[in-house]
Amino acid sequence: MSNTYVKLYVQAVFAVKYRNSLIKESFRKELFAVIGNLINETGCKTIIVNGVEDHVHCFFTLKTTLSLSDVMKSVKAKSSKWVNESRLLDERFEWQRGFGGFSYNQSSIDKVYKYIENQEEHHKNQTFKDEYHQLLKKFEVDYDENFWFEDLA
Repeated sequence: MSNTYVKLYVQAVFAVKYRNSLIKESFRKELFAVIGNLINETGCKTIIVNGVEDHVHCFFTLKTTLSLSDVMKSVKAKSSKWVNESRLLDERFEWQRGFGGFSYNQSSIDKVYKYIENQEEHHKNQTFKDEYHQLLKKFEVDYDENFWFEDLA
């Protein structure tokens, strides 16, 4: 085969350190646009980025020459730097270590898009921790609950 043809749909989910509610409504849309642009800069293609005050969902196609970990490392580092350099908060902004990554097929695109688009409504009834736990169970991801979230010491 002379060429490689691949389309990988990925949802990445990550939280503010300690799940603090630091993504203020005043800059939330701009931050999500920055995150979307940072994903695109890696060569991946952003479909939607959205979230609420304590976490973000990114849905995009993953470039075949990149690992999801490398994309998330870059996006999280550069977006937290953007928040801090923009002086949007009185305190230092950091993302929690790690992320959740979940793959989807072509027929799921609309459903995942709508789910991410409606994060504010969704989180009126469910905490991020519960949502994340459901995703891990749905995708049969092995995890140790002692290490899946950093708590304040």
